[in-house]
Amino acid sequence: MTIKEPERINALVNKHNKFPDGYTPTDLVHPDVPFVFGEQVVERSMLRQEAATHLETMFAAAKKQAIHLSGVSAFRSYDTQVSIFDGYVQQDGKEKALTYSALPGTSEHQSGLAIDISNAAGEFAAEQGFETTAEGKWLAKESYKYGYILRFPEGKDAITGYEYESWHFRYIGQSLAKKVFDSGLTYEEYAMKYPDGIVKY
Repeated sequence: MTIKEPERINALVNKHNKFPDGYTPTDLVHPDVPFVFGEQVVERSMLRQEAATHLETMFAAAKKQAIHLSGVSAFRSYDTQVSIFDGYVQQDGKEKALTYSALPGTSEHQSGLAIDISNAAGEFAAEQGFETTAEGKWLAKESYKYGYILRFPEGKDAITGYEYESWHFRYIGQSLAKKVFDSGLTYEEYAMKYPDGIVKY
Protein backbone atom coordinates (compact mmCIF):
# COMPACT_ATOMS: atom_id res chain seq x y z
CA MET A 1 0.00 0.00 0.00
CA THR A 2 1.10 3.56 -0.66
CA ILE A 3 0.95 5.96 2.29
CA LYS A 4 -1.55 8.70 1.39
CA GLU A 5 -0.32 11.22 3.95
CA PRO A 6 3.43 10.54 4.19
CA GLU A 7 4.07 13.91 5.83
CA ARG A 8 2.10 12.91 8.94
CA ILE A 9 4.40 12.49 11.94
CA ASN A 10 2.69 9.25 12.96
CA ALA A 11 2.69 7.58 9.53
CA LEU A 12 3.37 3.85 9.78
CA VAL A 13 6.20 2.99 7.40
CA ASN A 14 7.14 -0.63 6.83
CA LYS A 15 7.38 -3.37 4.21
CA HIS A 16 3.65 -3.11 3.57
CA ASN A 17 3.31 0.69 3.63
CA LYS A 18 5.54 2.54 1.20
CA PHE A 19 6.11 6.17 0.33
CA PRO A 20 4.66 7.69 -2.85
CA ASP A 21 7.15 7.80 -5.70
CA GLY A 22 9.52 10.73 -5.38
CA TYR A 23 8.60 11.58 -1.78
CA THR A 24 11.05 13.82 0.06
CA PRO A 25 10.16 15.78 3.22
CA THR A 26 10.06 19.54 2.68
CA ASP A 27 11.20 20.61 6.15
CA LEU A 28 14.55 18.84 6.53
CA VAL A 29 17.07 20.61 8.78
CA HIS A 30 20.41 19.80 10.35
CA PRO A 31 19.93 19.19 14.11
CA ASP A 32 22.50 20.76 16.40
CA VAL A 33 23.85 17.47 17.75
CA PRO A 34 27.13 15.61 17.21
CA PHE A 35 27.42 12.99 14.48
CA VAL A 36 30.01 10.24 14.28
CA PHE A 37 31.22 11.55 10.92
CA GLY A 38 31.82 15.11 12.11
CA GLU A 39 30.11 18.45 11.64
CA GLN A 40 29.55 18.49 7.90
CA VAL A 41 25.97 19.02 6.77
CA VAL A 42 25.13 16.06 4.54
CA GLU A 43 22.00 14.12 3.63
CA ARG A 44 22.32 11.63 6.48
CA SER A 45 22.61 14.42 9.06
CA MET A 46 19.16 15.81 8.23
CA LEU A 47 15.85 15.35 10.04
CA ARG A 48 12.46 16.97 9.77
CA GLN A 49 12.15 20.11 11.87
CA GLU A 50 10.00 18.72 14.70
CA ALA A 51 12.06 15.55 15.01
CA ALA A 52 15.30 17.56 14.97
CA THR A 53 14.12 19.88 17.75
CA HIS A 54 13.20 16.97 20.00
CA LEU A 55 16.42 15.15 19.16
CA GLU A 56 18.40 18.19 20.35
CA THR A 57 16.42 18.19 23.61
CA MET A 58 17.01 14.45 24.08
CA PHE A 59 20.75 14.68 23.44
CA ALA A 60 21.02 17.62 25.87
CA ALA A 61 19.10 15.74 28.58
CA ALA A 62 21.32 12.70 28.10
CA LYS A 63 24.47 14.80 28.38
CA LYS A 64 23.34 16.16 31.75
CA GLN A 65 23.29 12.54 32.94
CA ALA A 66 26.78 11.85 31.54
CA ILE A 67 25.32 10.00 28.56
CA HIS A 68 27.04 11.20 25.40
CA LEU A 69 25.16 10.42 22.20
CA SER A 70 26.08 10.80 18.54
CA GLY A 71 23.99 10.50 15.42
CA VAL A 72 24.98 7.89 12.85
CA SER A 73 22.46 8.19 10.03
CA ALA A 74 19.19 10.12 9.78
CA PHE A 75 17.46 11.05 6.50
CA ARG A 76 18.10 8.82 3.53
CA SER A 77 16.73 9.54 0.08
CA TYR A 78 15.12 6.93 -2.15
CA ASP A 79 18.16 6.92 -4.42
CA THR A 80 20.54 6.44 -1.51
CA GLN A 81 18.46 3.52 -0.25
CA VAL A 82 18.64 1.96 -3.72
CA SER A 83 22.43 2.00 -3.55
CA ILE A 84 22.55 0.68 0.02
CA PHE A 85 20.04 -2.11 -0.56
CA ASP A 86 21.68 -3.22 -3.80
CA GLY A 87 25.01 -3.43 -1.98
CA TYR A 88 23.54 -5.64 0.73
CA VAL A 89 21.91 -7.89 -1.89
CA GLN A 90 25.26 -8.39 -3.59
CA GLN A 91 26.85 -9.10 -0.21
CA ASP A 92 24.28 -11.41 1.39
CA GLY A 93 21.59 -12.16 -1.19
CA LYS A 94 18.13 -10.58 -1.33
CA GLU A 95 16.42 -12.89 1.19
CA LYS A 96 18.97 -12.13 3.92
CA ALA A 97 19.19 -8.44 3.01
CA LEU A 98 15.45 -8.04 3.52
CA THR A 99 15.80 -9.06 7.20
CA TYR A 100 17.90 -6.01 8.02
CA SER A 101 17.56 -3.52 5.16
CA ALA A 102 14.50 -1.89 3.61
CA LEU A 103 13.44 -2.04 0.01
CA PRO A 104 13.72 1.42 -1.54
CA GLY A 105 10.53 3.34 -0.80
CA THR A 106 9.84 1.49 2.46
CA SER A 107 12.67 2.80 4.66
CA GLU A 108 11.78 4.87 7.72
CA HIS A 109 14.90 6.90 7.04
CA GLN A 110 13.17 8.35 3.97
CA SER A 111 10.58 9.89 6.32
CA GLY A 112 13.15 12.19 7.88
CA LEU A 113 11.81 11.01 11.24
CA ALA A 114 14.20 8.13 11.96
CA ILE A 115 17.78 8.16 13.15
CA ASP A 116 20.42 5.61 14.05
CA ILE A 117 22.22 6.63 17.25
CA SER A 118 25.53 5.62 18.84
CA ASN A 119 27.73 6.93 21.64
CA ALA A 120 30.33 9.67 21.33
CA ALA A 121 33.02 7.15 20.46
CA GLY A 122 30.90 5.64 17.70
CA GLU A 123 31.02 2.21 19.33
CA PHE A 124 28.59 -0.33 17.87
CA ALA A 125 27.41 2.29 15.35
CA ALA A 126 24.39 0.59 13.75
CA GLU A 127 25.64 -2.73 15.08
CA GLN A 128 24.47 -5.36 17.55
CA GLY A 129 25.96 -4.68 20.96
CA PHE A 130 24.86 -1.07 21.24
CA GLU A 131 22.16 -2.23 23.65
CA THR A 132 24.91 -3.20 26.14
CA THR A 133 26.33 0.33 26.33
CA ALA A 134 25.22 2.97 28.81
CA GLU A 135 23.91 5.01 25.90
CA GLY A 136 21.91 2.14 24.46
CA LYS A 137 20.35 1.37 27.84
CA TRP A 138 19.51 5.03 28.44
CA LEU A 139 17.82 5.42 25.07
CA ALA A 140 15.77 2.25 25.50
CA LYS A 141 14.32 3.65 28.73
CA GLU A 142 14.20 7.38 28.06
CA SER A 143 13.74 8.09 24.35
CA TYR A 144 9.93 7.99 24.48
CA LYS A 145 9.95 11.09 26.70
CA TYR A 146 11.24 13.01 23.70
CA GLY A 147 8.88 11.47 21.15
CA TYR A 148 11.15 8.66 19.94
CA ILE A 149 10.51 4.92 20.08
CA LEU A 150 12.83 1.95 19.63
CA ARG A 151 11.36 0.88 16.33
CA PHE A 152 12.64 -2.69 15.96
CA PRO A 153 12.64 -4.38 19.40
CA GLU A 154 14.29 -7.68 20.20
CA GLY A 155 12.31 -10.81 19.38
CA LYS A 156 9.77 -8.99 17.22
CA ASP A 157 11.25 -9.81 13.81
CA ALA A 158 8.12 -11.61 12.63
CA ILE A 159 6.02 -8.53 13.37
CA THR A 160 8.25 -5.64 12.31
CA GLY A 161 9.92 -7.54 9.49
CA TYR A 162 13.40 -6.62 10.71
CA GLU A 163 16.04 -7.96 13.04
CA TYR A 164 16.54 -6.26 16.42
CA GLU A 165 18.08 -2.80 15.97
CA SER A 166 18.92 -1.26 19.33
CA TRP A 167 20.23 1.87 17.59
CA HIS A 168 17.24 2.76 15.37
CA PHE A 169 14.79 5.29 16.79
CA ARG A 170 11.72 6.79 15.15
CA TYR A 171 10.05 10.06 16.07
CA ILE A 172 6.25 9.82 16.35
CA GLY A 173 5.52 12.65 18.81
CA GLN A 174 5.70 12.68 22.59
CA SER A 175 2.11 11.75 23.39
CA LEU A 176 1.98 8.78 21.03
CA ALA A 177 5.50 7.65 21.92
CA LYS A 178 4.52 7.41 25.59
CA LYS A 179 1.44 5.36 24.72
CA VAL A 180 3.44 2.97 22.55
CA PHE A 181 6.19 2.66 25.17
CA ASP A 182 3.72 2.03 28.00
CA SER A 183 1.89 -0.60 25.93
CA GLY A 184 5.03 -2.67 25.41
CA LEU A 185 3.92 -3.23 21.82
CA THR A 186 5.72 -2.66 18.55
CA TYR A 187 4.41 0.20 16.43
CA GLU A 188 2.75 -2.35 14.12
CA GLU A 189 0.98 -4.05 17.04
CA TYR A 190 -0.08 -0.73 18.51
CA ALA A 191 -1.46 0.47 15.17
CA MET A 192 -3.54 -2.71 14.86
CA LYS A 193 -4.88 -2.48 18.41
CA TYR A 194 -5.40 1.29 18.52
CA PRO A 195 -5.76 2.35 14.88
CA ASP A 196 -7.36 5.76 15.39
CA GLY A 197 -5.14 8.60 14.27
CA ILE A 198 -2.25 6.49 12.97
CA VAL A 199 -1.72 6.84 9.24
CA LYS A 200 -1.24 3.31 7.96
CA TYR A 201 -1.88 3.81 4.24
